[in-house]
Amino acid sequence: MSIVITGASGFLGQQIVPKLKNFDNDLLLVGRNKEYMQETFPNERIADYQSLLKKIKGYDTLIHLAIHNNDKQVSLEEFRKANVDNLRSVINIAKAAGIKTFIYTTSFHASDSKNQSPYAQTKREAEEFLATIRDMNIVIFRLPIVYGDKFSGKLKILNPLPKFLRSLLFTVLSSLKPSVHIKLIISEIKKTINNPKSYKITLSDRQRGNWFYALTKRIIDLTFSISVIVLLWWLMIIVWLAIKFSSKGSAIFAQERIGKNGESFICYKFRTMTIGTKQAGTHEVSVSSVTKIGKILRKTKIDELPQVWNIIKNELSLVGPRPCLPVQKELISEREKLGVLDVKGGITGLAQIRGIDMSDPKRLAKLDTKYLDLRSITMDIKIILATATGRGQGDKVKQ
Repeated sequence: MSIVITGASGFLGQQIVPKLKNFDNDLLLVGRNKEYMQETFPNERIADYQSLLKKIKGYDTLIHLAIHNNDKQVSLEEFRKANVDNLRSVINIAKAAGIKTFIYTTSFHASDSKNQSPYAQTKREAEEFLATIRDMNIVIFRLPIVYGDKFSGKLKILNPLPKFLRSLLFTVLSSLKPSVHIKLIISEIKKTINNPKSYKITLSDRQRGNWFYALTKRIIDLTFSISVIVLLWWLMIIVWLAIKFSSKGSAIFAQERIGKNGESFICYKFRTMTIGTKQAGTHEVSVSSVTKIGKILRKTKIDELPQVWNIIKNELSLVGPRPCLPVQKELISEREKLGVLDVKGGITGLAQIRGIDMSDPKRLAKLDTKYLDLRSITMDIKIILATATGRGQGDKVKQ
């Protein structure tokens, strides 16, 4: 593989270059200061921007890392020169040299329209420009905190620490915000080069292997469940009696759902629909099937309380993708493709507080994937608070 890397002397570049070199790639490293680049990478081919057009002919892929990061204290115009104008120039050179694939890196928070920092604004402008390019493969990597053998930014303070302590502290810190290991970025670069096409992807560790996140999440789940049982047992008895005496059938509704790794489990809720209602997604069920008391229970989310038993049994979490029915094959397929079934489902989640139900399987699966990419203790707490303050009203029945 023949790869050009602009901005290779930055933190991300210095992490990527040695690992790409391990695979016997032909690398050309580009920077503004040729002497500094040669000192940093003494055994690599080096180019500056003035000689770039001559030197990149014959290369297949360009990875563009040359930017002003959000820690730079410069004006919006300076950010625009580095993050937009320089990108335009590099794209034009890449086109003229016959580069086939252009990989661009950006960050999670830059794609948030609420973020009006000069860095975020110019990164969004850069993406808008890249969306106009038609004659080469444009690949966009959205990245959270990147780490590898070393740390950058505010996490630099971890670098001098002993390996054990550094690993322990980073495990705790990364449970609060999403992060991605350099190995995952390298893996995606290899995939892109081997199968070139235009696409956008968010890369994240998704808290895989983070024992502190898993432990904290389980503590939150059990604390919630035990608190509901201890504090609201009287309410659950009243609801049970009200359902029992207001309509025929059991007060508790037990239904098969698809959980982690595609395995089924029995989910428990207070019954809100009449006996004989078909087994289907809520959006496919008529509003006439909902009982009078069921309307109140669904609106207040009280019908969800029996699911604390599923949490105690470790079949559900308080926050996660909403588990679906076995008959919802399209949603199961989409979730399987995107890795959503790798985690436990939840009583509430990102899709629920945004009002997305199961009537649009592809859209729901994509939002579930976004939750996995962004998930952290901080994100889970935000979703819990949003649910508690009334955002999202559960799955809507058919009107």
